[in-house]
Amino acid sequence: QVQLVESGGGLVQPGGSLRLSCAATGSIRGIYTMGWYRQAPGKQRELVAFIPTNGRMTYDDSVKGRFTISRDNAKTTVYLQMNSLKFEDTGVYYCHWVGAPGNYWGQGTQVTVSS
Repeated sequence: QVQLVESGGGLVQPGGSLRLSCAATGSIRGIYTMGWYRQAPGKQRELVAFIPTNGRMTYDDSVKGRFTISRDNAKTTVYLQMNSLKFEDTGVYYCHWVGAPGNYWGQGTQVTVSS
């Protein structure tokens, strides 16, 4: 079992920044991938970014150049630095973990971009 605890969401004006964190605890060993998904009201959950053990980041086109995903393997934590936020970035952001024990989701953290 792997537990994921997210933090860092909130309310921000367009053009602002937020940093999300997700700490993983539990049966963590070997290689694994951590990432972020988001779900806007009335829409399906979509991939934002992910980063595997080798550190090769992947981003959705809608966030390229604005968001940066990173990870601290010693802390088994993944971060999402979000800059130049837009109205359409609003949603619940979910941390995702994939590795040997399986596939796990965090509880979600709300990000609201509003003026």
